[in-house]
Amino acid sequence: MTHIPLALGTIPFGTTVDDRTAFSIMDRFSEAGGAILDTSNNYPFWVDGATGDESELTIGRWLAARAGRRDRIVVSTKCGARPTVPGDRTLDSAEGLSAQAVRAAAEGSLRRLGTDRLDVYWAHMEDRSVPLEETLGAFDELVRAGEVREIGASNMPAWRLERARAVSRANGWTPYTHLQLRHSYVRPRPDAPLQSAGHTPVNDDTLDYVRQEPDLSLWAYSTLMNGGFTRADRPFEEAFDHPGTTRRTAALREVAAEVGATLNQVVLAWLIGGSPAVVPIVGVSTVEQLEEMLGALDVKLDDELRARLDSAR
Repeated sequence: MTHIPLALGTIPFGTTVDDRTAFSIMDRFSEAGGAILDTSNNYPFWVDGATGDESELTIGRWLAARAGRRDRIVVSTKCGARPTVPGDRTLDSAEGLSAQAVRAAAEGSLRRLGTDRLDVYWAHMEDRSVPLEETLGAFDELVRAGEVREIGASNMPAWRLERARAVSRANGWTPYTHLQLRHSYVRPRPDAPLQSAGHTPVNDDTLDYVRQEPDLSLWAYSTLMNGGFTRADRPFEEAFDHPGTTRRTAALREVAAEVGATLNQVVLAWLIGGSPAVVPIVGVSTVEQLEEMLGALDVKLDDELRARLDSAR
């Protein structure tokens, strides 16, 4: 089966989305050709009563209940941003990316997910207190041990990613071949602070860098702006309040009306078919929401429509 170019975000699984609903979502996603489940060892630690175990544990229970499904699933999880102080809802006590932290985090994720390997393993955030050589050496050891297949960097600027990839090349280690950043059709004002300090948005430098690196894939989170494209009760945060957003949302509405698709579907189609192509991570809490996201795969943006979307700034 050919995998569809979408990743399923699983942040609320095990908390606001119960097992029955989460299992139904993952079943439908898999049946539609979806393969990538994106999680982390700290999802969702910021929710009162949560520990950060919940999302991985839910995926682990689903994999255990679906015999034979594991080989068709790409398990994507992260390390480095799990608080080490119980009850901490910030990143102040994050575990970081020391060799010891990376190894311990991998053991915890493997246990919670009930699997013998992590298909894509990410550094969730930067830790500049640790030399790149130490972090990347630890990742490479996990790959050589067969516990990790590929590695990625999340929330890392392009210059730092290039430096990390150069370190890996120089040492004959497994390089980062995936980059995960915040990205959508609308962008924040340059240098405007985001509500979540841990989010690093895509910029033109990022896109240019990824285009030049054929072995590097770009994944995007917060692609649908937490419902902001379609829900009046979910306005964009202040960093997105600028004329470019107004022009882009107008172009988005026009194109969506012409192709007979929802705004969310056009955003996803724009990301998937762009240059560089992007793997959108879509988070849903119902099967009905997932069906809308899957509908994006049928949206065809020809050169003229894409040019109109691209030129609105």
